[in-house]
Amino acid sequence: MRIEQIYTGCLAQGAYFISSNGEAVVIDPLREIQPYIERANADNVKIKYILETHFHADFVSGHLDLAKATGATIVYGPNANPSFEFHSAKDGELLNVGDITFKVLHTPGHTMESTCYLLIDEGGKELALFSGDTLFIGDVGRPDLAQKAASMTQEDLAGLLFDSLREKILPLPDSVVVYPAHGAGSACGKNMSKETTDLLGNQKATNYALRADMTKDEFVKEVTDGLLPPPGYFGMNVAMNKNGYDAIQEVMQRGLKPLSVQAFEAAANETEALVLDTRTAMEFSKEFIPNSISIGLEGQFAPWVGALIPNVKQEILLVTEPGKEEETVKRLARVGYDYVIGYLDGGIEAWKNAGKEVDNIGRITAEEFATKFTEKPIVIDVRKPGEFSGEHVADALSIPLDFINNHMAEFPKEEPFILHCAGGYRSIIAGSILKARGFNNFVDVIGGYGAISKTDVPRTDFVCPSTKK
Repeated sequence: MRIEQIYTGCLAQGAYFISSNGEAVVIDPLREIQPYIERANADNVKIKYILETHFHADFVSGHLDLAKATGATIVYGPNANPSFEFHSAKDGELLNVGDITFKVLHTPGHTMESTCYLLIDEGGKELALFSGDTLFIGDVGRPDLAQKAASMTQEDLAGLLFDSLREKILPLPDSVVVYPAHGAGSACGKNMSKETTDLLGNQKATNYALRADMTKDEFVKEVTDGLLPPPGYFGMNVAMNKNGYDAIQEVMQRGLKPLSVQAFEAAANETEALVLDTRTAMEFSKEFIPNSISIGLEGQFAPWVGALIPNVKQEILLVTEPGKEEETVKRLARVGYDYVIGYLDGGIEAWKNAGKEVDNIGRITAEEFATKFTEKPIVIDVRKPGEFSGEHVADALSIPLDFINNHMAEFPKEEPFILHCAGGYRSIIAGSILKARGFNNFVDVIGGYGAISKTDVPRTDFVCPSTKK
């Protein structure tokens, strides 16, 4: 038997490939399916089942393409009703794979169909729990994503999650290894650990949501407290996972269309396509096509695309570092952005060589910021509320990047201001959005708050009532 966690950092997502005696399962696969097929071929095993823990909101699963390519059966737990052929597993049902068995544990709460899969080894030992978004390391799944479909409040769903954890998961042996669907950085929970696996016994001792003395009312209050609205693309990804989508090969073929400078400019002018630049924040800030938006591949690219581009059917024109075109189209497809219509052949250099206009974002060092701070400038921090509350520049305003499109009126239109995040990635994204909206009265701090914190600029952890969240 072999258990392999296939972790994708930019999505903070864990898929799993488990094989035994000539058969295998894939749990919560990503959309690009070739790696799973290659693993199966290398190990000379047949993929028997594709186990889905729920209808994912933060990425498009590869279940449909993988089932078509391998003949494997797609499995969901109770309450799932997708529009394609699948096996609806009953609570407690046993699925045999080689010499091992997976026990289906229906655990509603994150969503109504949420299901965990308990791995029982050849000797009958309960060995591992593939917990999906029901149980994370250090946290549990947010209970607000299925409200509309379930006609329930987030408090109702949190109550179901409490029961699921107490009735199905806590009774399992402490020695069971927990393999969740996500880690730190995912929007599917609040306080996930950077660790991607743990013993259940340790989670019982350290995870706030598994405290033995916790009442249901306390659980509901703690799990729902401080939830930020989910990214806008979540509902669209659920629909794609439930109802189907274009084959990944079609998406890649459509997106990997090289465009000359003239063709690229014509497409930008004649369509409503968004020009998305995926170079590093540093390179983008120096020179970029006017009105293009920066979301660099070096950061949590796909989640930020999902948070800031509200429609997955938005047509997109790409500017990338040469050689990064295929990776970019693939990573966009992971979160359902299937409508890339081409990329700038030769990148920004080709654009400049054609004599086309470029724009830039002014940047200052942390030391220059410290000098300017004596003049009491307007400082806008685009980090998340929790980061801001932990510590921030004195008198700074908080406008988190996640919801910047809803708060454009809060940016000064005439007065100059200074923008920063933690390290420079998010503030350049924010800066590109501001530039596209006609703002030219700001500069960005190189190195962000990490660099600012090493200067003598006054800082505080007190969130004043006037601070914008």
